[in-house]
Amino acid sequence: MPPSLDRIDHIHVYVADRTAAERWYQRVLGLERVAALAFWADEPGGPLIIADSTGAVCLSLFERAHAPCRSTIALGVSGEQFYQWQNWLMQELPVPPRLEDHQVAWSLYFSDPDDNPFEITTYDRAMSPVGA
Repeated sequence: MPPSLDRIDHIHVYVADRTAAERWYQRVLGLERVAALAFWADEPGGPLIIADSTGAVCLSLFERAHAPCRSTIALGVSGEQFYQWQNWLMQELPVPPRLEDHQVAWSLYFSDPDDNPFEITTYDRAMSPVGA
């Protein structure tokens, strides 16, 4: 039996322009540069670490040539937060997020400017999202 895991520490995200990506993630998802780890971004090929205000959501932005992404970063929220995210993303994104009914969950699907796919999901089936 393997040892237990505490949490997902961070997720690697590959972007063509890290400066532009940092602005997008700050504006759309509210993620900010982690000052204590900013030195890694100065190393050749090193990541720029961004996170939410609690540190619960942490991404490592690596500047690389564009390549197809086969993984999706899924973020969990409450039903009330889902409404807020749906409204926010409809205002902030050039293409509205795709709403999907998974029978036990609702999900919003969208991509960053480098085509990295994201999902925001809630298991609160008592709510009815816009467009459902």
